[in-house]
Amino acid sequence: MSTLKTSAVEMVQSLKKGEITSEELVKSYIEQIKKKEKDIGAWEFFDQELALAQAKKLDVLHQSGKHGDLHGIPVGIKDIFDTADMPTTDGTEIHKKNLSWNDCTVVSKLKQAGAVIMGKTVTAELAYYSPGKTKNPHDITRTPGGSSSGSAAAVASHMVPLAVGSQTNGSVIRPASYCGVVGYKPTKGLISRHLVMQVSRPLDQVGVFANSIEDAALISEQLIGHDKQDPDTSLKPKPKLLAASRQKPPMEPILAYIKLPFMDKLDDDVMEGFNEVKDELKGKVDEIELPEGFAKIPDWHKIIMESDMARSFSDEYKKSKNKLSDKIIEAIERGMKYTSVEYNDALSQIDVANTYFKQFFHDYDAILTPSACGEAPKGLKSTGNPIFCTVWTYCGMPCISLPLLQGKNGLPVGVQLVSSLFDDERLFRNASWLASKIKR
Repeated sequence: MSTLKTSAVEMVQSLKKGEITSEELVKSYIEQIKKKEKDIGAWEFFDQELALAQAKKLDVLHQSGKHGDLHGIPVGIKDIFDTADMPTTDGTEIHKKNLSWNDCTVVSKLKQAGAVIMGKTVTAELAYYSPGKTKNPHDITRTPGGSSSGSAAAVASHMVPLAVGSQTNGSVIRPASYCGVVGYKPTKGLISRHLVMQVSRPLDQVGVFANSIEDAALISEQLIGHDKQDPDTSLKPKPKLLAASRQKPPMEPILAYIKLPFMDKLDDDVMEGFNEVKDELKGKVDEIELPEGFAKIPDWHKIIMESDMARSFSDEYKKSKNKLSDKIIEAIERGMKYTSVEYNDALSQIDVANTYFKQFFHDYDAILTPSACGEAPKGLKSTGNPIFCTVWTYCGMPCISLPLLQGKNGLPVGVQLVSSLFDDERLFRNASWLASKIKR
């Protein structure tokens, strides 16, 4: 088990030095999957022979001096990302027979970096709210969150050191919080969504899960980059996240604790935890009220997301409605009723909000905010409330969830930091600083 608790950054070094082979590493994770999977159910597709075959190939490459930045490291892939050699089912039986002919850009980049694609992790149905089979590794009677449930749970239970997910509302940050791992959603446009199932083009963002801030930086650096096959990807220079995660901020950051309009949804024990965090940071946190208009963001987000779902899943709705959950049918049907004026108005407000935040970040280094309302809720019929992620996803801002708090039942609760658009390096510097200040 000690190997499995080693960071991915350290594993890469051990593999480079020849202290361990990729085959040995993958075998140790296969053993862990055999131990844990029965209870947790993180995997939609897992084939140990396929994983070992990749590891053996990488060991041969290593002997010839070829070594990528993720050489030999196992990675889990959310089951909405196309993979040429594994099925992609998007969490619905409607897509069970859909074949992936090609790797999506994310998987291609991981393979180029030398990662071992361990398998496909469980997603909620069509990456929305109806959960898959995954349970929370800290308490199997509770939700792991969603929709990237399997990715978060697989990392939390050390079945893989790294995993990829996606977020259209709270689908990376919330499960990271519930499962007690680091979850990072970069600025929208840094990572390509080519051949990833589309829920909403303006809102879909790729994210990652890891057990440390450095590990999240390591995998993200391999994924970031312009891709002409996703016209929304940025041409800006790639941020140096790994270096940033090891740097001290030039000055101690000033954080803004924003009293969002839905603070009443926060559990009392989490509110207490945040008060302790603010005390610990002694004068480095200002409490801020946002302008009234921000209270409308969840409604605008909903209009965009559901309108786009009605378009994205029109085939499934028309041909296989009887195989869809009530939750997704209701969302699609609401999406059909919004007018183009409502949709375009909701879309236009993204720029308005980002103009406000551009000015806001002249005075503050990051926003400090909960990742979720509290500990993972009891029961497996819901993935929990994403409300503390909605504003930042809507704006496309980079955010990271750090497992720094515990709730009243001793379960993990994430602290979320948010930065301005394309300021992901500063986000990682501030995340490392915050983690060093808050002793768990």
